[in-house]
Amino acid sequence: MRFLSRVRRSLNRRAPDGLASDRGAATAEYAIATMAAVGFAGLLVLIMRSDEVRGMLTDIIRNALSIPG
Repeated sequence: MRFLSRVRRSLNRRAPDGLASDRGAATAEYAIATMAAVGFAGLLVLIMRSDEVRGMLTDIIRNALSIPG
């Protein structure tokens, strides 16, 4: 009898079948990471379209490509 009561208690502690499975968890994590990357890229596009940032980047590139002396 003790064995059966222990088995019942352990079965009651388990999550329901739908919650116990990790199936699809990696796919969901990839989807969340992809959405975060898309949002970050959209933010960068907005920032890069401003004239001030474009001017700063152009100056940086010109200074990097210029030959001193």
